Amino acid sequence: MDSQITLSFIGLGLIGGSIAKAFKERTSHCYLKVYDLNDNTLQLAQKDGIADEIHTTLSEDFFICDYLFLCAPVSVNSQILRDYHSCVISKCIITDVGSVKTPIHQAIRDLGLSSHFIGGHPMAGSERHGYPNSSSGLLENAYYIFTPEPEVEKSAINDFRNLISQTGAMPFLLTVDHHDSSTAAISHLPHLIASSLVNMIRESDDENETFKTLAAGGFKDITRIASSSPQVWQQITLENREYILSYLDRYMEHLTRVRNILFSRDADDIYDFFQTAQQYRDSFIDTRSGPFIKQYVLTIDIPDKKGALADVINLLSQNDINIKNLGILHNREDQEGALRMEFYVKEEFETATRLLKEKKYTFHL
Repeated sequence: MDSQITLSFIGLGLIGGSIAKAFKERTSHCYLKVYDLNDNTLQLAQKDGIADEIHTTLSEDFFICDYLFLCAPVSVNSQILRDYHSCVISKCIITDVGSVKTPIHQAIRDLGLSSHFIGGHPMAGSERHGYPNSSSGLLENAYYIFTPEPEVEKSAINDFRNLISQTGAMPFLLTVDHHDSSTAAISHLPHLIASSLVNMIRESDDENETFKTLAAGGFKDITRIASSSPQVWQQITLENREYILSYLDRYMEHLTRVRNILFSRDADDIYDFFQTAQQYRDSFIDTRSGPFIKQYVLTIDIPDKKGALADVINLLSQNDINIKNLGILHNREDQEGALRMEFYVKEEFETATRLLKEKKYTFHL
């Protein structure tokens, strides 16, 4: 795939923008056409050197491309396909980035475009939205799920796999049903649980907001994904409703079992409950990319003295390491400590870890 290929992007938000940036920064043979409803996004993408062409309207010329990336909401993507399906040229491969695959695959089949479609789901993201928050490193080491229609030629799937691999993502092939079931369990249900837990604490808090004040450490970590876009998750939960309801029922059964063993004071069962979860959780492959939000985070102890924070920041800046987010954890429930740093890319995370270990800082998992 050394010859120039043309990619057309409909929608240039966080995910679309990150994919486009990764192609532009990691390859030398991609020509990008970009369409977005936000004119500021188009101008910024052109200024950044990401967009070779910007389009404020859709025309037949826009659809003359090797790959068409649908990065708008599913309902918008489906409507665009209905309006412009006749413009898709014979060699074009259509893909999307949605976390629910059934609706878009059904639209593709209804329009007779099955031989053109490889569904896509990059399992990376952020609480923040929009093109300004996109990053070429967002996809690095993240799973990028493919759900090709059966009619797509194997050579086209292999070419698309090679293209996506150049972003740093890891292609992973699934059927549509297997994808929607899997993401319901490990992505969509956890968002519901996190938001439910936050709402429970909100409703239980006192007038002094004691719970809110103390909600650092573990509670803040396990509910982080509740900060994601309500609009996006409204759409996702409605689109994948049946699978989510199935796993929600299973989860409620598990909670009932936990309540029963706690009520019965069965020490062995309580221990087994925590041990089996620990063992399975510790067996996860640590790519530092998850189904929700990709993170390169480390937490260190920092002495309570003047200049301690500046020492860490100066050490990292002197080695050209950019810090994405920085926070001091005042709650010492789980960590004595408390400087939490998030980095943009794995290399900077690893360099920062090495430098801080050399300076004998204490790390927390």
